[in-house]
Amino acid sequence: MNKFNIRSTFDILTSHINQLCEELKSADVKKATFYELPEVKKIDEELAPTQINVTKIDGEIALKKCLDAYQDIFLNNRESGKLLQRFPGLILVNDPKDSIKSRINEVNLAKENFKNTILEITNNDARFEAVHNAVPNLMTLAAYRKIHSESETPFSVRFTWMKKHATKVLTKEAALDMLNRSSHYSNPRMIDQEKWQQLVEQEKYRVSSLTENSKLRIRRPTRVTPEVNIRYTAKNRYHVSAALPFILLNPHPDTKLGELNNFVEKDNHPRKREYNFLVDRIYLERFD
Repeated sequence: MNKFNIRSTFDILTSHINQLCEELKSADVKKATFYELPEVKKIDEELAPTQINVTKIDGEIALKKCLDAYQDIFLNNRESGKLLQRFPGLILVNDPKDSIKSRINEVNLAKENFKNTILEITNNDARFEAVHNAVPNLMTLAAYRKIHSESETPFSVRFTWMKKHATKVLTKEAALDMLNRSSHYSNPRMIDQEKWQQLVEQEKYRVSSLTENSKLRIRRPTRVTPEVNIRYTAKNRYHVSAALPFILLNPHPDTKLGELNNFVEKDNHPRKREYNFLVDRIYLERFD
C-alpha cells in the first residue's frame, strides 16, 4: 500500500509540474534569467566552497533552463545525491487570469502531499526502501522543494548569498557526553593522536568548569545558499530560497530587479568575531 500511495502521489506531482512548464512555455513571459552554478561534485559533500562562480543566462535559453530546473528531481548521472544542485533564476510573466498562480499553488500542494505520504513511514530505513522502490533514482529532497512566486507588486526583487546556522540547544551534561565520545575518535587532521586527546581534554575542562544550570548551544554554520529577497518597504520584506527559479507574476516595470553575483567568502569569520565560542571546534557557546 505504501508503494502504491507514494507512486500515485508522485505521479500527481509530476503531472502538475509538467503542466506548469507547458503553460509557462505558451505564457506571456516578459523576461527570464537563469544563474548557472558549478555542478556539485562528490568532493563538495565534505568541503564548504569559499568561492562560487555564477554564469548569467537570459532569454529563451534561460527560460528553458528554468523549466528544466523544476523537473530536475532524479539523480541520473550526478556525482552527488547528498548535496542538491541549486537553480537560482527569475521568470517575469503576465498572468491576467491567475492561471499560472493557480498552477503553482497546485504544484506546491502536490509537493506537500507527496512529502506527507513519505513521512507517514516513521522508520528511516523502511522509508528509504519504500521511496526508492516506488520511484527509483529519485532525489527526495529535490521533489520537496517549493516553487516560490509573488503576485503583488514589490519595490524590488534581488538575489543574495546567505550562510545559515544550524542551532542546537544542549545541557552541560550533554555537551560533556559529546566531548567524551569525540575523545575516542581518531581525527584524520591530527597527525599526533595524543595532541588530539589533549585538545579534547582542554575542551572538557572548560565545559566542566561551568555551573550545572549553564545554557549551551551549538551554532554551526551550514553551506552558503542563494536566496531571493522580496522588498516592499524597509520593514515589509521577506526572503525565500533560490534553489529553484522565482516567478514574479504580472510584473510592474518600476520593480527593481537585482542579480546574483559570484560568491567570495570573506577572510574574516564574522561569527567567530561576533561570538566568543566556548569550544571553537564544534561552535559551542554559552548563552543567557
